Amino acid sequence: MLVAPRLIMSSGNGLIAAGIATVSVNEPYGEPAGGRERRDWMTIEEILKAKGNKVYTVEADATLEHVASRLVDHNVGSLVVCDRDAEHGERVIGIITERDILHVCASRGQRQLASMRVHEAMSTDLATASPAEQVETIMGLMTSRRIRHLPVLREGRLVGLVSIGDVVKAQHDRLALENKFMKDYIQREGVTNVE
Repeated sequence: MLVAPRLIMSSGNGLIAAGIATVSVNEPYGEPAGGRERRDWMTIEEILKAKGNKVYTVEADATLEHVASRLVDHNVGSLVVCDRDAEHGERVIGIITERDILHVCASRGQRQLASMRVHEAMSTDLATASPAEQVETIMGLMTSRRIRHLPVLREGRLVGLVSIGDVVKAQHDRLALENKFMKDYIQREGVTNVE
């Protein structure tokens, strides 16, 4: 199920007002189970279902040289920093990104990467998302805090990572699909003038 536009044109000022109708279609991020009606917004969980939930992690005492190597090996922009405790399990304590590595290189020199530890350069003021959060909300958070990678936690457990690119792609795909429905509707039904 997906929202599709229902158009009404106002002859007074030439503006088009769009209403919402629900139709059944195959959607890029999947249909809800059980025949439930589709919301007109997307969740982080739907992005994770489409892209997968693989997350690369690193321990806080690893060197930045090791981080740089893993970022290149996995072709990713960040690693989630986790504290692994036998008693409490894995706990997210920060994130280390390409920007953090560049900042160290620019301020302290590239040679520091071999001796400097992750905990000395990682970001600890960590914003996270839950799978149930709306993409629009997360996009606003990522934009306002200038975050490019956001860990996704369910009940404190790391279940995925979304990038600003993932969020923008999800929004783009949704808007492109809605645009297609709008164009198809206009071509099929025409636009009704309403006074």
